[in-house]
Amino acid sequence: MGSNLRTYIARRLLLVIPTLIGVTLLIFAVTQLFDPVQRASLYIRDPKNLRAIDEVIRKYGLDQPFYIQYFSWLSQLLEGNLGWSQSLHMRVIDALVTRAPATIELAMYAAPLTIILGIRLGKLSAVKKDTWVDHFTRAFAIIGWSLPAFWLGIVLLAFFYGGLGIFSPGRLSPWAEALIRSGEFKVYTGLYTIDSILNLNAAVFLDALSHLVLPVTTLTIIDVALIMRIMRSSMLEQLGKTYIIAARARGLDEKTVVDKHATKNALIPVITISGLLTAGMLSGMVITETIFEFKGVGYFAAHAATQLDIPAVLGFALLTGIIFVIANLIVDLLYAYVDPRIRLG
Repeated sequence: MGSNLRTYIARRLLLVIPTLIGVTLLIFAVTQLFDPVQRASLYIRDPKNLRAIDEVIRKYGLDQPFYIQYFSWLSQLLEGNLGWSQSLHMRVIDALVTRAPATIELAMYAAPLTIILGIRLGKLSAVKKDTWVDHFTRAFAIIGWSLPAFWLGIVLLAFFYGGLGIFSPGRLSPWAEALIRSGEFKVYTGLYTIDSILNLNAAVFLDALSHLVLPVTTLTIIDVALIMRIMRSSMLEQLGKTYIIAARARGLDEKTVVDKHATKNALIPVITISGLLTAGMLSGMVITETIFEFKGVGYFAAHAATQLDIPAVLGFALLTGIIFVIANLIVDLLYAYVDPRIRLG
C-alpha cells in the first residue's frame, strides 16, 4: 500500500469522527424542542408516573444547560441507552437490533442485484447507442424510475399473492415461524436464508427466499433505473474521450477498450449513487417493508411514527445518520481504488 493511499485513508477515517459528532448534535438538538418533562417521559415505561419523571430529570440533568445535557446524553448513547419504545414495550436499542436482520437480509439481495444489473444495462445501452437495445433500456429506465414504490409493491402483491396465491407477504410462512419458535430451528444470525443453510433446512430456505422475491423485485425495478441511466451517461462520456480514440487507433479490440479502459473510469459516479442506495436500504426501506409486512427497521420506524413513539423515531434517525456516514466513507475509499488520482487531491 503506497504512502499516498495510506494518507488518504487516514484523512477519511479522521473525518468520520467530527461527522458523527455533527450527526449526534443534530439529533440531540431535535430533542431540545421538547420540555424536560416530555423528554423524561422518553426513558420510563409509564409516562404518568410523575415521581419517576422527576427522578429522571434529576438523574440525567434534563433541566441543565445544553452542553451538559448533550454530554450526558452522549454518554448514555455510548452505553446503548436510546430510551424506551412505548409502541413495542422494549428498549429502543433492543428493538433496532431485533429488526435489523430483516432489513439486512432484504438489502443483501436487493443491493447487489440492483447495482450489477444497473451497471451492465447502462454499459450495454451506451455501447449499443441508438439501436433498439438502447431504446428499450432507456424506456425501461424511464418507466422504472417513474413508478412509485408503494404502487408497484401493491400491484405485484395483488397479482402474485392475490391472484396467483404465491409469494405471500411477511418474512416466513406460518409453519416456518412455528418451527423457529419451537426451538428446533437454531437462529444464528436472524437472516433466515443464511440460518436455514446453517441448519441444513432446504424447506425454510426456499420459504424465506420466496418471501424475498416481491420486495426485492420492487426495489430492483425502481433503483436499477437510476444506476442504469447514470452508468449510460458516464459511459458515453468516456467513450468519446481522447484516450479511448487513441486506444482504438493503436489497434486494441473493442472489448478491451470498453471493458478495461472506459468502464473503469465510468464507474466513478456510479459508485456514489450505489453507496447511497445501499445505505438507504440498510437504514430501512419504510414503504417496501410496510407493504410486504417485512418487519425490519423501516417497518418499525413507520409503526413508531404512527404511534408518536418519539424515542424510537429518534433512534431510527440516529441509525440512519450513522449508516450514511459509514457509506460515504466506503465510497471515498472505493474512489481511491478505482481512480488513484483521487488520492493526490
